Amino acid sequence: MFKKILVANRGEIALRIQRACRELGVKAVMVYSEADREAKYVKLAEEAVCIGPAPSAGSYLNMPAIISAAEVTDAEAIHPGYGFLSENADFAERVERSGFQFIGPTPESIRIMGDKVSAKQAMIKAGVPCVPGSEGELPDDPIQIKRLAKAIGYPVIIKAAGGGGGRGMRVVHTEAALINAVTMTKNEAGAAFGNTAVYLEKFLQNPRHIEIQILADKYKNAVYLGERDCSMQRRHQKIIEEAPAPGIPRKIIDRVGDRCVAACKKIGYRGAGTFEFLYEDGEFYFIEMNTRVQVEHPVTEMTTGIDIVKTQIMVAAGERLPFTQRQIQIRGHAIECRLNAEDSHKFIPSPGRITMWHPPGGPGVRVDSHVYTNYFVPPNYDSMIGKIIVHGDTREQALARMRTALGETVVEGISTNIALHRELMVDAKFMSGGTNIHYLEAWLANHAR
Repeated sequence: MFKKILVANRGEIALRIQRACRELGVKAVMVYSEADREAKYVKLAEEAVCIGPAPSAGSYLNMPAIISAAEVTDAEAIHPGYGFLSENADFAERVERSGFQFIGPTPESIRIMGDKVSAKQAMIKAGVPCVPGSEGELPDDPIQIKRLAKAIGYPVIIKAAGGGGGRGMRVVHTEAALINAVTMTKNEAGAAFGNTAVYLEKFLQNPRHIEIQILADKYKNAVYLGERDCSMQRRHQKIIEEAPAPGIPRKIIDRVGDRCVAACKKIGYRGAGTFEFLYEDGEFYFIEMNTRVQVEHPVTEMTTGIDIVKTQIMVAAGERLPFTQRQIQIRGHAIECRLNAEDSHKFIPSPGRITMWHPPGGPGVRVDSHVYTNYFVPPNYDSMIGKIIVHGDTREQALARMRTALGETVVEGISTNIALHRELMVDAKFMSGGTNIHYLEAWLANHAR
C-alpha cells in the first residue's frame, strides 16, 4: 500500500478520497487553488499545497503544478477524482513518467475509451451492444454522410468523438438540416475538446440512461457492481441517480454486466470505470465509458457494501480485487440527490457565503459534502456543493427517507436546488419509476414560473 497519495481535485470528491486514505492508513496531500483555501478538506489535511489561482486553468488543470506538488511532498501516487484531469491520458502519462502511480486506468485505456469512436469500435469487438450508427468518424463527403443518415433512419444525433458533459451533441430530424448540423458540431467540438471528429448515431426517442459500474485489477480480474439509473437529467447533466434501476429484469442486467466485464479483460482495463447505456424497449445500447470514479458512485456503495474509492486505491497499489463476482450482492435500494448552489427553477448559479448549513441524518442517510456554516462557495467551479444519499430495504422506503432527509436539510445564504428535489420526490411518475431521459426537462417546462 502507498504511504502517501496526492489528491488532485477539489470539492466533495477531494474530501471523499481523503476519508478513504485515512481508513487505509495512507497520508493524503490535498492541493487547492486560492479560492479553495478555506475548504473543509484543506483544514483537515495533514499536508496541503496551494497550486495556483482560482481559475482552474492555473490550478486544477495545471499539470506541472500538480506534479511539482507531488514531488515536494514525496507522494507516491496521484488520485485525480472526477472532472478536471481525471480522464486526460496525457496527464496520466506525465504522472507515470514522473515516477508516480496514477490511480486510474492506463493512459492507453483512457485514450481508447475517451475517444467515443474508438470506444464504440472496441465495444463492438467485445460484443457489447451499441446504438446503430456510423462505425467511425464521419467522412468529409456530404453525399456519404446523407447516405449513412438515411440508412440509420431519422432522427439522428451527431456527437463529438472527444465530447463529454453534454456538449458536442446535435439532434437532426431532416436531411435538409444534416450537413449544416455536422459542420456546427465539428466547430463546437474543435473549440471545446481540440478534436473536430464527429460521428452519427440513431437518436432514440424515449430511452433511459442506465450505467454499469465495474472494478478491475491489473491481473485481469474484473467485476460489475450492478447498475444505476441516471435518467433524471437536465441538459445532459444528471440531477438524481438511483440503484438498482426500477423495473429492469436482473437477468438482462447480468447479461450486459458480463459483457462489460469481458470488455474490460479484453482491453486490459484497471481501476474503476462505468459503462453508460441507453435502454429502450428491453434493449441496451452502449454510448460511452467513463474511466474514473463517478459523482453517483455512493448509490452503488450503499447497495453493494463495497467502497469503490478504497478499492481504486488498492488495485492501483498492485493488490488483487478482494472479491469475486459471485460474492457481490445487491441489497435494497439507494437514491442520490445532487445539491447545487443554483436557483431551483431558473438554474442561475448562486455562489456566496453559506450562513447556515444543517445536513440531514438518521437511518440509511449519507451526506457527501465539503461545505459548512460560513463556507464561501466560489463562483469559479461547478455549482455542486454536495450530495444526499439514502438507502432503504425497498425503493419506497428509500423515497420516504429521501423526503425526510430533504425536509431536514437547511442551507441559508445562497440559493440551492433543494426545493426542486422535494417536488420531484412526490412526483407521481418519478415515484412509479422508470422515467426516461427527457422526462425532467418536460416536467420543468410544465412547472416553469
